Amino acid sequence: MTDVNELLFNPFAPGFFENPYEQYKMLRDEDPVQEHPLGFWFVSRYEDVSTLLKAGLSVEVGNLAPGPLLDQAAALTPDGDPGALNLSMLDRDPPDHTRLRSLVTKVFTRRAVAALEPKIVGLVDAALDRMAEKGEADLVEELAFPLPFAVISEMLGMPPTDHSRIRELSGTLVRSLEVVADEETARAIMAADAELSAITREVIAWKRDHPADDLLTALIQAEHDGQVLDGDELVAQVVLLYVAGHETTVNLIANGVNALLRTPSQLALLRDQPDLAANAVEEFLRYDSPVQQTRRVTTSPYAVAGKEIPAGTFVLACLGSANRDERFFGPDASELRLDRPNARHQVSFGAGPHHCLGAALARLEGQVAVSRLVQRFPELGFAGELEWNGRINLRGPAKFPVTVHA
Repeated sequence: MTDVNELLFNPFAPGFFENPYEQYKMLRDEDPVQEHPLGFWFVSRYEDVSTLLKAGLSVEVGNLAPGPLLDQAAALTPDGDPGALNLSMLDRDPPDHTRLRSLVTKVFTRRAVAALEPKIVGLVDAALDRMAEKGEADLVEELAFPLPFAVISEMLGMPPTDHSRIRELSGTLVRSLEVVADEETARAIMAADAELSAITREVIAWKRDHPADDLLTALIQAEHDGQVLDGDELVAQVVLLYVAGHETTVNLIANGVNALLRTPSQLALLRDQPDLAANAVEEFLRYDSPVQQTRRVTTSPYAVAGKEIPAGTFVLACLGSANRDERFFGPDASELRLDRPNARHQVSFGAGPHHCLGAALARLEGQVAVSRLVQRFPELGFAGELEWNGRINLRGPAKFPVTVHA
């Protein structure tokens, strides 16, 4: 019998960052709806996760019952300042979520995203040219990060900024999406939130004097109407779009290429059948999800798999585990299969009211980047050890050395 301590969800266990999926499988098989000693519940099977995401539960931490997790949330909002992400649509329930989301939905329609394809192709080809000239490169530095960062910056209409600093701050801020285990990390998150919010306020002030046909101008004008956004909400939506607009796509591209290089038969298949590129992206999202978990908060008792989760409970829905569930995806769920017929049923973009607004854009960026990379460089391979970013939730490579020539 498995020791009870081995069955606890433990992202700090040795080897977890490199491969969390063995732990997920054990939880799916033996304790799929787990009441964790730290005060949250962990749900790991596909059907349970999918149902939970569509159940209309809360995302607002203010609905938590008194306890350690509510205390942690309060510690991340000193002096009553909710911080950037806590005022964003990601952390709001209807009707506020509906109001905020409606402001930007039209910018992320399939037609609007499709119109960006020539720009994305140009950015990808320029990155591949740089990689070809060097012979060896860091895939994250040359392609996976700069592509989505440039695209979301252009959509927002951001002025030139310190890209490296923005990247560092956003990387720290997204740790607020995890269970924070120590005070030092909590302080770093608060500092990153404050600095990124300050930068965003400066950008908004600049944009007021330099309006254009872009999303940031549209959001500012909505605020000026006096009915839609207040100042703090405006900052929060811009920070969310800026951070979410690149952080997850970095992982999609890098995780996908990593999976291909470790599965030569599938890499060969994609080269031989380039029309598989769209389904390949769905399989990348399923096989190694850019976002491993998402949260919900129960506002009334919630029944799942024969257990009842009390009201006011923080629930982690494990997207990464659900996407590898053999009960839904079959006995080969742990394998990369680019022609998998039901790959699009992955839950990496969430579901329900909080389904990822930028899903179509992420899909397009991933498809263009990975397909053009593997077609351009038939001898693409590892040039050294891959280094993971050490994040529990937004899991992906921090450094990914590749060679593009033999």
